[in-house]
Amino acid sequence: MGVNVSVVAIDAGNSKTDVALIGEDGTVLSTARGGGFQPPVVGVEAAIDMLAAALDRAVAELPAPPTRSGHVSACLANADLPVEEAELAAALRARGWGSSVEVRNDTFAILRAGVDEPRGVAVVCGAGINCVGMTPDGRTARFPAIGRISGDWGGGSGLAEEALWFAARAEDGRGEPSELARALPGHFGLDSMYALIEALHRGGIPSARRHELTPVLFATAAGGDPVALALVERLADEVVAMASVALRRLGLLEEEVPVLLGGSVLAARHPQLNDRIAQLLASRAPKAEVRVVSEPPVLGAALLGLDRTGAAPEVHRRLRAQYV
Repeated sequence: MGVNVSVVAIDAGNSKTDVALIGEDGTVLSTARGGGFQPPVVGVEAAIDMLAAALDRAVAELPAPPTRSGHVSACLANADLPVEEAELAAALRARGWGSSVEVRNDTFAILRAGVDEPRGVAVVCGAGINCVGMTPDGRTARFPAIGRISGDWGGGSGLAEEALWFAARAEDGRGEPSELARALPGHFGLDSMYALIEALHRGGIPSARRHELTPVLFATAAGGDPVALALVERLADEVVAMASVALRRLGLLEEEVPVLLGGSVLAARHPQLNDRIAQLLASRAPKAEVRVVSEPPVLGAALLGLDRTGAAPEVHRRLRAQYV
């Protein structure tokens, strides 16, 4: 006898992908993990091949072959615009993995994982920064979130670049003094910003390692360095600006509503950052409840799938209980 799969849940980030196959009663039938989803780098079809490999592993873990696959709920990195979501949905639909397909940006998975109903706002700050909001009637608020051309500032990569800029100018005299000029090169065992600049420029330190400088920035800010602290405070301002705009667009500024923080930078719970976010948001949305999301995003993708299929509340509760 085969297995009925009600929801194929996919959460695909830049660095990893999680797949969960969900039964009609909300039971997690199997899971699998794969590599990062980067269609801008490898192309759409190659990126979806990677999802297929993870899905194949999840199917192989089922106790019996699937007799039916229902809705595919895919929350994908690099699906930043509605037109990209539509293109990726068409590509997934062509693979025939389910009777229906919905693609959303992966930030929606983090939001849905953290709320009992599809209502609230989430701000994610990892390598980049993004914000989405949603309400049970299907309305959403979002930003393009594709970098400076869409008005974005922040994220781990952006913070590292800013820290390098201020540290370089602190060392050569163009900017105000900062402990960053010592701390950033010191992280790599170097004695000056000049040495670090040369190493980054000439490949002695791979560019991919720049993200290591973000925790150094926060540690320097915690030590009281004004330049580093100003960068942390600016990030808090950006997070609150995005959340406030999303709440306003959805008409939730004056209501009790969750504002969820996710991504590696916000999940690290730096006091200078997260406390400032809570303080600033309290003045703009006094009834908002701010908290860091601890639930895995693939749960959010699965819950969005159950929302779409009209599953009963007890099915949602049973699914969530398996991720506690």
